[in-house]
Amino acid sequence: MLQETRLHRIRTLLTTQHQVSTERIVKELGISRETARRDIIELEALGLARRVHGGVVAVQSQPEPPLQIRRSAQAKEKRAIAAAAVPHLHSGQTLFLDAGTTTTMLAEELRTMSGLTIITNSLQAALALSAGEESDTLNNQVILVGGMMLAGAQQTRGEITVAEIYRYRADVALLSPVGIEARYGASSFHPHEAAIAGAMIQQSRMTILLADHSKLGVISRTIYAPVSDVDMLICDRGAAKVGSLAALKAVIPQVLVI
Repeated sequence: MLQETRLHRIRTLLTTQHQVSTERIVKELGISRETARRDIIELEALGLARRVHGGVVAVQSQPEPPLQIRRSAQAKEKRAIAAAAVPHLHSGQTLFLDAGTTTTMLAEELRTMSGLTIITNSLQAALALSAGEESDTLNNQVILVGGMMLAGAQQTRGEITVAEIYRYRADVALLSPVGIEARYGASSFHPHEAAIAGAMIQQSRMTILLADHSKLGVISRTIYAPVSDVDMLICDRGAAKVGSLAALKAVIPQVLVI
């Protein structure tokens, strides 16, 4: 069994048990105590768990801040990242945009283009793309996928949303993850956001991640795509985690640092 698979199974145990003994890891995974010890050390090094006497305890993942706070954080960098994505797109393409703050800024940049079909679950992105007077003709076709709404969410979600995404086939999925890490890939805190991003990736020919420097090397609670599914990463230089960025450059075909 690969270490990545073992670590995933231990993390799954921690999500329900919070604390797992070394003996249980040995029994559940069918591995030696020494292998279990190495895996526990690795989880702690990644910041995903904490060693205690006789086993390991979960480290609580921090949820994303509220939307208004996320919009103001690294706003300049996010705007630059969004603008840098535009030259890699062209008329006639169908795009998926998720509900990240950076992809919402990208939606504003896409208004300068024409001939695109843009599919999103983000109300803010859809509003940005369709801004104008009722008599105006939109440069692009905008499709807002349906689904459930929760208070303050400003996005559709749930099984209906995922099912609608699978009705379409896109040229490019442009996504803004909570974290991107070389070994574990792209992740989000909320499972419903991860399900949407994962579906968009599966239904696209190409995946571009838009991530400011604070997301590099970060592993959030729900992983939705390995790095092998990522074709391009666009990020900024600001206070970049050198080791994390170098590791990502080694495994992602194209990394654009602005």
